[in-house]
Amino acid sequence: MDSTIRVTREFTFEMAHVLLNYDGPCKNVHGHSYRLFVTLSGVPVKDSNNPKNGMVIDFSDLKNLVLDKIVNRFDHSVVISRDFDREKRGMTEKIFGNTVVVDYQPTCENLVADFASRLINEMPSGITLHSLRLCETAKSYAEWFAEDNS
Repeated sequence: MDSTIRVTREFTFEMAHVLLNYDGPCKNVHGHSYRLFVTLSGVPVKDSNNPKNGMVIDFSDLKNLVLDKIVNRFDHSVVISRDFDREKRGMTEKIFGNTVVVDYQPTCENLVADFASRLINEMPSGITLHSLRLCETAKSYAEWFAEDNS
């Protein structure tokens, strides 16, 4: 019997954001040390001639995928909503340099959904994106589960 296994890898990156029209301190540009947990599921390879024998996915392949699609784009950036007026967006880009403009309010909840959309269609054959957990602080995180979004 083949067992379906879940594998998880943790990623860390630094990112700032600002929440447009928010009624608390997050209306100001501020940063976090994010921790992203990416969990995939699949059946481990059962082929003694395959160098990936016994693996759902090589952790280095998962690392390279997440670095390419998420970490390298968002690390040491300032994320702002496209809803900011053009002048404020331009000023942010001038002051901070690496600015990522997104089509949503860059909350932890919206970021984790965006990250899932960047990964879900990139999975190798036989592997599914099971879940993501994005920790914004040591005590706060948002999660995305495939089963909730199918």
